[in-house]
Amino acid sequence: MLRWQIEMAVICNKVLRIPDVVFQKMSDTILNTFEVLIEIIMPQAHSLKKFNTFGVEASCDQFFRFHHERDIQDWLAGLPIPKEKFFVLGGGSNLLLLNHIPLTFMQADIQGIRYEDKGESVIVHAGAGVNWHELVMDTLDKGYSGLENLSLIPGNVGAAPIQNIGAYGVELEQRFVSLRAVDLYSGACKTFLHDDCQFGYRDSIFKRELRGQYVITEVQLKLDKKPELVLTYGPLKVLSKQKQVLTAKDVSNEVIRVRQSKLPDPEKLGNAGSFFKNPVVNQQQYNNLKIRYPDLVAYPVGNDAFKLAAGWLIDKAGLKGYRHGDAGVHQQQALVLVNHGNATGEDILNLAAYVRDTVKTEFDVELEPEVWIIGEQQVFS
Repeated sequence: MLRWQIEMAVICNKVLRIPDVVFQKMSDTILNTFEVLIEIIMPQAHSLKKFNTFGVEASCDQFFRFHHERDIQDWLAGLPIPKEKFFVLGGGSNLLLLNHIPLTFMQADIQGIRYEDKGESVIVHAGAGVNWHELVMDTLDKGYSGLENLSLIPGNVGAAPIQNIGAYGVELEQRFVSLRAVDLYSGACKTFLHDDCQFGYRDSIFKRELRGQYVITEVQLKLDKKPELVLTYGPLKVLSKQKQVLTAKDVSNEVIRVRQSKLPDPEKLGNAGSFFKNPVVNQQQYNNLKIRYPDLVAYPVGNDAFKLAAGWLIDKAGLKGYRHGDAGVHQQQALVLVNHGNATGEDILNLAAYVRDTVKTEFDVELEPEVWIIGEQQVFS
């Protein structure tokens, strides 16, 4: 909503003392009349159940959805909400929400995909609200490669750099060029280059120092015209033996097949994908575990460091398929916690703590959550 519209609507409400229900209907009329592309939903406790893939019931103070970058700036200028009261929502696919969250949730549902030719490569510009998998499919349909290993990852484009999403040997940062974001403190737009984002394993500056300060509106990624396929991880290794000539679409199809065979569809069984990060241990820890468990699944990730498969640890601890009430560990992929129907956010959190503590006792390895756990206290203990 534009600043002057907000101010006029508030003044009318105060002067005329219009009942809240009537005022809300008038506000909706104003929005339609002036064709301002912003959706505003303002009950005292707005349900977030349909905005998280766990499908747990939760609520927030207010919820705002924007379709244009400029609308975000105008809204910030017109509504004096304390900045610490914001939470920026992506696709809701990497969250565990707990009960009522006393924050104002906002979502940048900015659409649009365009391509910029750079000779041997292409830069794709994607709005924050574009579905990630749909972006991957669009790039492949255009004949460009680079994102095929990241097929079928749930969520929206705007959340991808925050989490530094990754799968099957590829991480977003390897393709990342820059992003645009609006500063929720000042309303100014800023461009973040690769180094500015301080990417790490499922991590970025937006999960640390800048958490809650910016809303991402657009992401730019570099794609290849001639594919340089990454087939070093897991089931993708066998692809080169099956076909002499491989395309990026072949890789994408295999990734989709594997993910669908192991990971539950959130539309059918509530989940947020991988709940825990794969832990990294030093050489000595790895050696000790390898002696005790010869079938240990691990990958070298640098000097004297190994990344352990968290799903293997959970499975080996006897927790695959474990269920407490409607909160459970998935039967095919132990790294995924699921909502069998009526689990609450607290139920899932308690299950996660039990899994973490069991793995710690069995292997002396600490699991950290990959999902964001959002509640009034925002803790995992």
